[in-house]
Amino acid sequence: MSWDFALILFVLLVVTGAVWLVDLAFLRRKRYARAEAVMAVFDANPTGVGTFEAARLRQQAYDKAHRIPWWVEYCVSFFPVILFVFVLRSFLVEPFRIPSGSMLPTLQNGDLILVNKFQYGLRLPVIDKKIVDLGEPKRGDVLVFRYPVDPTVDYIKRVVGLPGDVVLYQNKTLSINGKEIAHQRDGDYYEPDRSAYVGRYTENLGTKQHEILLNKDARQDFMAISDYPYRSNCEYLGNGVRCTVPAGHYFMMGDNRDNSLDSRYWGFVPEQNIVGRAFFIWMNFSEPSRIGRFR
Repeated sequence: MSWDFALILFVLLVVTGAVWLVDLAFLRRKRYARAEAVMAVFDANPTGVGTFEAARLRQQAYDKAHRIPWWVEYCVSFFPVILFVFVLRSFLVEPFRIPSGSMLPTLQNGDLILVNKFQYGLRLPVIDKKIVDLGEPKRGDVLVFRYPVDPTVDYIKRVVGLPGDVVLYQNKTLSINGKEIAHQRDGDYYEPDRSAYVGRYTENLGTKQHEILLNKDARQDFMAISDYPYRSNCEYLGNGVRCTVPAGHYFMMGDNRDNSLDSRYWGFVPEQNIVGRAFFIWMNFSEPSRIGRFR
């Protein structure tokens, strides 16, 4: 969906930009010359009416000769707006809407967020080819990316495993490169999707502390949903999964650990699928108090 909108915006930019350029280089001068010729004829043939009426008729004739075709007027008017939106959305920030509860309690269904498009590098619009490398995702970053199973769909998850990491998620406990990532209980959280309370915990990934949801008593079975790339890098256990993250890929998980379809099921996210880092909730119409930054 995001890619389709980017393509439509690019086509509109090209069309309106081409008309704006042709108008600037040729059409505007032709309209001016036509209007001047009409004025010369008008001035050479007095109408015989009063001064005020003559001035009105002269201006009317000038406006008619200098009138901009509607399609040119629309393109010239909209081109700066489309250019601004295109540059902003392609290289700086892009808005997204959270469609599910897989990132609870950090993000909830209905949050409207902003995504930083330049933090990890500048990409050419539409084809998403990186042309300037400005950095790499860090463990704990919340990323929007194109779903590897269906790249037309945008997903949002948290980076858990970096290239080369060995990620183990077993018995509701996360370990990275043999080191267990500790989490501490921080009360309960009401999860709307399940209409029940689950445990809220704090967890530290790299330098980032964030909250996750866990139901310690519920069993969670893991089964790969497809034969995804680098499937041999993962071993599915009775109560967990162990994966070695390949070069140029990332292992993503939702903060709602028992209710998130993520890398534990469909594998790794290639670097070229990354859209950007989510960092700000700019609106939630059901709960405006949520506006602000998040970790």
